[in-house]
Amino acid sequence: MGESGCTTSVIHVNGVDLHVAEQGSGPAVVLCHGFPGLSYSWRHQLPALAAAGYRAIAPDMRGYGRSSSPGDPSEYDRVTTVADMIGLLDALGIERAFFSGHDFGAQLVWDLPRWAPERVAGLVQLSVPLTPRPPVAPSVSSAHLARKHFLHLHYFQEPGVADRELDARPADFLARVMWALSDTDRYLQVWGHPSEGNGYLDVLPPAPELPWPWLTASEFDHYVNEFTRTGFTGGLNWYRAADYVWHQNADHAHVPIEVPTAFVAGDRDPVLAMMGTDPLDTMRSLAPGLESTTLIDGAGHFVQMQEPDQVNAAMLAFLDRQPRWV
Repeated sequence: MGESGCTTSVIHVNGVDLHVAEQGSGPAVVLCHGFPGLSYSWRHQLPALAAAGYRAIAPDMRGYGRSSSPGDPSEYDRVTTVADMIGLLDALGIERAFFSGHDFGAQLVWDLPRWAPERVAGLVQLSVPLTPRPPVAPSVSSAHLARKHFLHLHYFQEPGVADRELDARPADFLARVMWALSDTDRYLQVWGHPSEGNGYLDVLPPAPELPWPWLTASEFDHYVNEFTRTGFTGGLNWYRAADYVWHQNADHAHVPIEVPTAFVAGDRDPVLAMMGTDPLDTMRSLAPGLESTTLIDGAGHFVQMQEPDQVNAAMLAFLDRQPRWV
């Protein structure tokens, strides 16, 4: 990963191989990326956590990078993805860990204390606040919204459609989606387009040439090389599993999140804007264990890359308040 002291390995858990980057020793912090991410998305957090006395562990989640990528969306359901994380702890000899998630990784991590409370010491969540379980399946609500404007959640549902578009132009897609999601106003331009006749690249705004203030050309090339090699189907299958997750969470969604929790996001994150009225206040009502909420000025969705020093400081301020154990 280019950081001194960072090692990588492939660990067989729950029927798949997970490629894992790891650095440091001490209490374990498992870092779960989202779409379109990789373990590499935590490159700024791994050395900072290790230097502070933590064992930082960042897998390529199933479907991504050098981990296995099952083709069936049902293999990305909540039963399976929780089992991935528990299997990872078992394989590494870890009884309890802190978990940090971003994007789809955050949605999984929000569920972990409900599914496996004995394995979770606390949460450090990025960008995606906890929300109530919706009254209808995600495919139903996204189809309804897609009648009004382009919505990637709906566009990604049909196997093969988005895959073909994104696989054909990985560099263009990655640049456009990373640039758009790094600021609210840029991403919300997508909603000005109709669904009919449009793919994602038709509606995402163009991105400026690299480097950007928070992403170098060589860092971007790492993403391009990996997604060029793997394609996007594995990542898209997390979206296609949304209905499975919704059904499986029926017996868990009422459980409050009582483990110690910190939330960090950019104040320019489009995800917060798209959630409507005060999602942070809603999160507080669902997570009585929430100890801190940090909004970082000027940062968008990829907050851990856009403002790594501030994210690292918020993570460590929370972690250092918790009882130390190994």
